[in-house]
Amino acid sequence: MKRSAYSLTSSEWKENLLNWEESSHVYPFLLDGLYKDRGIWDKHLSKNLKSKIEINYELELPTLVNLQKSQDGTTKFLVRFSDGLEVETVLIPFHKRYTVCLSSQVGCAMNCSFCYTGTQGFKRNLTSGEIVSQYLLARNWLKVHDLSSPQPSIVFMGQGEPLHNLDEVKKAILILNDSKLIGVGIRQMTLSTAGYLPGLQRIKDFPQVNFALSLHSPFQNERSKLIPINENYHLEDVMRALKDIPLLPRQFITFEYLLIKNFNMTDEHVEGLTHLLNGQKAIINLIPFNPFPNSTWERPDETEIENFKDKLVKNKLRVMLRRTKGSDILAACGQLKVEKLARTKNAGSR
Repeated sequence: MKRSAYSLTSSEWKENLLNWEESSHVYPFLLDGLYKDRGIWDKHLSKNLKSKIEINYELELPTLVNLQKSQDGTTKFLVRFSDGLEVETVLIPFHKRYTVCLSSQVGCAMNCSFCYTGTQGFKRNLTSGEIVSQYLLARNWLKVHDLSSPQPSIVFMGQGEPLHNLDEVKKAILILNDSKLIGVGIRQMTLSTAGYLPGLQRIKDFPQVNFALSLHSPFQNERSKLIPINENYHLEDVMRALKDIPLLPRQFITFEYLLIKNFNMTDEHVEGLTHLLNGQKAIINLIPFNPFPNSTWERPDETEIENFKDKLVKNKLRVMLRRTKGSDILAACGQLKVEKLARTKNAGSR
């Protein structure tokens, strides 16, 4: 199986030209032709060089199997890779620009009780090229359907735990950020983790993207009911690792807090959050629970949501409320799952 052309950094492409004994002057044309307009290759690359690229690398993007459009403008893409496995990628509209929600794994090993993806099980990690390709598919679709929109930002909040696939996610970020390739600003990318500590302990030298933690409770025992790995990687240790992340002057860690009816919205939780985040450069992102088939959790009503938010604000915490988008097509936070893959028994992992 050929390696994806979208898994190479710009320096790797430069090295290829050197190894192939090709002139370095074609370097910018090679990159622009790959990511912007393939017609550039016909004008500036020799037939011999084009042949070398095509022989050594896969130039086709993954297959777009299905597309669903929500009433609020959210678009969900079902993406199939060369081995037949699939993930879902979501394009979310906001006031000034779109955001692409990327998957980092086929399925997920974290098995969080509030997340539909976890019921699918874990199949395999995605390569950097497969992660980048999701973005390109969504961006190319957007170019056709909304010509005036700027290049979308990125959240690694799709299927999978990004830090469980840290090396490939890191390389994908470098490719996405490189101005010679795609050029998404580093501060326009957010990586969300459930608190996978082995990954967290390795990100001191990670690109300075925005980081988010799926928190959902300030209490160890309660959080473990939602996030099973919390039993092995205690919240206290996760918080300590987060404090070691170097932040820019106006950069904060986002703490995602799922609002679940009759579970984690009491005055005790307000005080627990206040104590836990004391001294932390933190923003709490409140996310009303998004129901999915056979879930045991319930979504609170609007009054409960606003009351909880007001109590946090009174305790001088920075708070944002995430408005649900794409729930009518199961594209909202925690709702991604490829039904066909959940039934696939012999999908390998790597």
